[in-house]
Order: sequence, then structure tokens, then C-alpha cells
Amino acid sequence: MLERLNQALDHLEACLDREVDVAEAARIAAVSEYHFRRMFSTLAGMPLPVYLRRRRMTLAGAEVLAGELTLLDVAVRYGYGSGEAFARAFRSVHGTGPGEARRTGAVLTAQPRISFRVVVEGGTAMRYRIVEKEPFRIFGRKARVPLVHEGLNADAAAHLAGLDSRTVGRMKELSGDREPAGILSAAVYLTDSREEGAEADYWIGVVTGPEASAEELDAMEVPAGTWAVFDNHGPYPGALQELWRDVFTLWFPSNPYVSRPGPELLRTRPVELGAETDSQLWIPVERRSGDAGT
Repeated sequence: MLERLNQALDHLEACLDREVDVAEAARIAAVSEYHFRRMFSTLAGMPLPVYLRRRRMTLAGAEVLAGELTLLDVAVRYGYGSGEAFARAFRSVHGTGPGEARRTGAVLTAQPRISFRVVVEGGTAMRYRIVEKEPFRIFGRKARVPLVHEGLNADAAAHLAGLDSRTVGRMKELSGDREPAGILSAAVYLTDSREEGAEADYWIGVVTGPEASAEELDAMEVPAGTWAVFDNHGPYPGALQELWRDVFTLWFPSNPYVSRPGPELLRTRPVELGAETDSQLWIPVERRSGDAGT
């Protein structure tokens, strides 16, 4: 899969001087556009549109300094219909406008081409199973929180701590024997970005059948689908953050599945920071195109 991802990046690189067809890049990678964008963001540490803008401005910066084309010609070459729009994009990457850069020979910022490769870091086995689930509902409370890749997410912790006993009691009443059982958290990502600080809807709730009702709680409808379920044991929250990273950087590239839209579910026993705990991470997945019969 990494070879296909690199071929898709080659395609994007060839399109920097015209409109980029991300759907075609996803086709080359043999994954959905949704999964391609998420995989790129996870592996590269930045959203795909940010990378493309930085690459365009890297190439445009070299042409601005070379002085062989007018600034408007450079703008048009890289897909900008006006000098003003080009100047804004140029300044957002380089910290100076194209005219100033040409006049003063300013120091510019270069975004190198990205390529993906496998780095072996220990060979720890990942325990997982594939589960087919019927439609279900999640009842609970949600809050908008930023992503935190390492350490405690203070906003998520504050949301959990802010739940009153009546709300928690009602959740426990609704919780049945459906997997994952008990009170859990769910993350619904608002964009394809997985960089630090990107926002997500963070739920604390329980899984119920589609017939359940609880007007006093927030509700989320979840359609039927396939889930990859990962068991985890280790210090909280570091082991979980490492597991989430490994799912996207190691498990997906070596298995015939891609991510699909849907909430990511986490069931874990609350413990003090650094304490060992058992957890379970549920990721919505589907088989890669062409692998359904394998």
C-alpha cells in the first residue's frame, strides 16, 4: 500500500501547476478519497490541502526569485486568478509577499516533497478483530475539543469531569449488553485533518439499540458497518495514543481495510495518569476496493 501512496503523491506533484484531482490520487492509491486524506494527514502530520499549498508556494518561490516571469504569470501558473490571492497564499507560507521577496532576495520557506516508507521500530504484535455491527445509537453528552497527540487532553478531561451524577446514572440505565458495553467515549472528526489542535466532537455515552430513546441526552445515529477492534494494555493515556498512531501508520498499510466515516469508539477504565489500564479501540473500516473477495 505504501508503494501506491507514493505513486499517488507523484501524481499530486505533477499537478501542482494546475487543479489537483485528489479523487484521482485516491484511485491510484486504491483507497477512498476519505481514507486517502486521513492517511495523508496522519502520516504527514498536516492536512493534504496545507501540504499542497506549501509545495505550490515552494515552487512558486523559486520562480519569483529567478525573475524570469512576471509575478502575475507565476500566480496564473500555480492556479491563482489574481495577484492578490497569490500574494496572500505566498505570504502565508513564506512570511513575505512575492514582490518584496523579489526586490530584497528574501529568505523563503521550502516544503520538501513527502514520500512514505516503512520504519521497523520493534515489531510489537497488534491484537485486533473485525466486527460487523447492526445500526445503533449513542446517547450521552458531547463537547467540541482540540486534538492532543501526547499527554492529557485537558478539554476532554474537563468534559468528563463535568458530567453530573444524574446524567451518568441515566447512561448506565440505558447501557445494555451491546458491544462495546458500558460508558465509553466517541470521537467524531470534523475535517480530514489529524494535526495537533484540529477539532473533534468528543462524546461520553453508551451504545444502545436503534429503538432506544432518551430525550434528555444528546443522541447520535450510527449506521450498520464493519469495525476493527483493537485491544490495548499500558499506561494511560500514552499507550492509547501510541495505539491510535500505530493503527494508521502500521495496521492500515499492511491490511486490506481502509477507514470510513463514523465515530471512533474507546472503552477504557478511568485511571490516574501513567497507571496501567486495559482499553479497547473501535475504528470504522471497510475492505479496500478490489479486496472484497480475498
